[in-house]
Amino acid sequence: MERRKFLQHAGLTGILAAGTAPAIAQSAPTIKWRLTSSFPKSLDTIYGGAEVLSARLASMTGGKFQVQVFASGEIAPGGQALDVVQNGTVEACHTCSYYFVGKDKTFGFGTAIPFGMNCRQMNAWIYYGGGQKLLDEFYSNYNIVSFAGGNTGTQMGGWFRKEINTLADCKGVKMRIAGLGGAVQSALGMVPQQIPGSDIYPALEKGTIDAAEWVGPYDDEKLGFHKVAKNYYFPGWWEPGPTIHFFVNKDQWAKLPKDYQSAFQAAAYESNVTMMAEYDHKNPAALRRLVGQGVKLKKFSNEVVEAAFKASQQLYSDESAKNPAFKKIYTEYVKYQKELNQWFSVAELGMDQFLQQHVK
Repeated sequence: MERRKFLQHAGLTGILAAGTAPAIAQSAPTIKWRLTSSFPKSLDTIYGGAEVLSARLASMTGGKFQVQVFASGEIAPGGQALDVVQNGTVEACHTCSYYFVGKDKTFGFGTAIPFGMNCRQMNAWIYYGGGQKLLDEFYSNYNIVSFAGGNTGTQMGGWFRKEINTLADCKGVKMRIAGLGGAVQSALGMVPQQIPGSDIYPALEKGTIDAAEWVGPYDDEKLGFHKVAKNYYFPGWWEPGPTIHFFVNKDQWAKLPKDYQSAFQAAAYESNVTMMAEYDHKNPAALRRLVGQGVKLKKFSNEVVEAAFKASQQLYSDESAKNPAFKKIYTEYVKYQKELNQWFSVAELGMDQFLQQHVK
C-alpha cells in the first residue's frame, strides 16, 4: 500500500476509534490472536512494544480485535518466535529479524547489519525507500508478512571482563552477540555465542562467556551486567539502528478484514515510533547511574573498528556471491544508505558536532 494512502487510512481509523468505532464494531467480527514475544516482561520498553500494539488495536476496534501478548518462553523460546508464526501455532510475534540469520543471513537486513543504517535511515528505507517490499518478498518464503515495530537506536558495544584495546585482545573472547555481528567478531578472533537475554547474566557471572551485548544502558542496567563486568564499550557498530518487527502469519493476515489490517498497520507504526522515543528518554539517566556505580565507559579503538569494518565488507561480498536473496537486498540497501549518508553529512552531522561540543 502506498505510504501516504496508508497514513490517511490510519488517520481515519484513529478518528473512528475515538468517536464512532464502537458502534461500527458492533457489526465487525471478533478476532482473537496470540502474539509471542522474543523478550521477557522485565524488559518493559522492548517487550512493551507488543503491548502498545495490543492496546491500540483494542481501542481502535472497540475491543473486537484482541491480540494477547505472551512473553518469551510462555509459548515458545524467543529464538523460535518466527517458527511458531510460520507454522501457524500463533498468529504473530514481536522479534528481531536478525535472530534468524542461522536460517539465512538475509534475515539480518530486517533488523540491522554491521555498519548499516541508523534508526531514522531504517525508517526511511522501510517506509519510503523500497525496503518494505524487498523484505516482504524475502519473508514470503517463510509464510510471513512484516511490520516495523520498534527501534532501540544505536546500541552499546557490550560488557567485557577485560579491556579490549587491540585486535590481539579480541582473540579467544567468548561473547554473546546477535545477528551478523557474530560473524564479524569471529573474523576478529572472538568466539560468538547465541544466548537469550534472560540467560546472559548467569553465563557472564559464571564465566561461561567473557563478554555480552544486549541493547543499551536502560535494559543493561535491569539485567545487571555491571555487577559482573565493569568495562562498558561503545558503539555497537553491529547494531547502528536495529528495527524490531511484528511478523504475522501470511494466511492469517489474508483473512483479516481490510479495516483490521489498516488498524494493525497503524498500531505497529505507533509502536515503532514510540519505542525509540522511550529509549531516548530512559537511557541517559540509566547511563549516569551505571557510571556512578563504577562502570568504566570506553570507546572501541580505531584499530578494532577499522578491522571490523573491513571484515564486514568481506562478509557482504562473500555472501552476495553465493546467496541471490542476500545480494538483491544488499545491493539496494547499500545504495540507499550511501544516498542518505550524503544528506546526513551535510546538515545533521554539522549540527550534531556543534551541539555535542557546546551543550553539555
